[in-house]
Amino acid sequence: MSSMIAKTKSAPGVQGVLRQKWQTLWRDIKQNKVCYLFLAPYAALFITFTVLPVLMAIGLSFTYFNMLQPPQWVGVHNYLRLFLEDDIFLIAVKNTFIYAAITGPVSYFMCFILAWMINEFKPKVRAILTLLFYAPSISGNVYLVWQVIFSGDTYGYVNAFLLYWGIIKSPIQWLIDPTWIMPIVIIVVLWMSLGTSFLVFIAGLQGIDESLYEAGAIDGVRNRWQELWYLTLPAMRGYLMFGAIMAITSSFTIASEITHLVGFPSTDYAAHTIVQHLQDYGTIRFEMGYASAIAVILFFIMVISQRVVQKLLNRVGE
Repeated sequence: MSSMIAKTKSAPGVQGVLRQKWQTLWRDIKQNKVCYLFLAPYAALFITFTVLPVLMAIGLSFTYFNMLQPPQWVGVHNYLRLFLEDDIFLIAVKNTFIYAAITGPVSYFMCFILAWMINEFKPKVRAILTLLFYAPSISGNVYLVWQVIFSGDTYGYVNAFLLYWGIIKSPIQWLIDPTWIMPIVIIVVLWMSLGTSFLVFIAGLQGIDESLYEAGAIDGVRNRWQELWYLTLPAMRGYLMFGAIMAITSSFTIASEITHLVGFPSTDYAAHTIVQHLQDYGTIRFEMGYASAIAVILFFIMVISQRVVQKLLNRVGE
């Protein structure tokens, strides 16, 4: 017993460990002060516009705040209200997970597969194909052309063709009928999904040293699929992680496309997402504490998803 007490007394306390880590960090800063000096502007902006807003949102999520009066502490009431009283939020969670489960992986694999295929062409052909596939993501509100395609009257292209072929007898309200709202929004989002990740994958493929493939052929790589799994993907692990983060972010934060296509809110909340619910309470009702609770839940969902994807990507090439 006395020996255990002696060991406890000799072990450094929490304050000692923190003091030791701080001294190590300060020593590292002094040794690499030039690097930290160049890093300081970005670090200041990142802390100001990313870290502090996240911390403020977490704090406000435990309050009632209407932007006119000081925040009032309510504890976990906002979170209990979300999961026990707010049926629309549960619908939004379900819809968001459906969008993320479909558009996230599909757009991610589409970006990589198309980039992998386009990379095999000559530079001029590759540049043209890259522009063609990337254009929808940078063309602003051009996706609103889908409103014309799926218009609910006889002037809509889909209705016109189906009526002409005799498949339907009356126009279908594609953007109003809850049965069709979700599939149409998913189609439009996938059409716009070849964005930054697509360009990053092409850049990553261009940066792989050709000698890597020569060494792989000598070591026993016999076909393109083995080359892809054992050589290309491990060499692009950083690019793949960046693309995964972009895919997770875009799939979980989808909102504006839905609002422009099917209105806000959509019929029977058939396409309502977490971000739209956040916008409802944050920018219309001005219940900032409740909106902050929604944002915090979405933040942790995205963090958990990112960690899961990171573990999966670490197994690539094994």
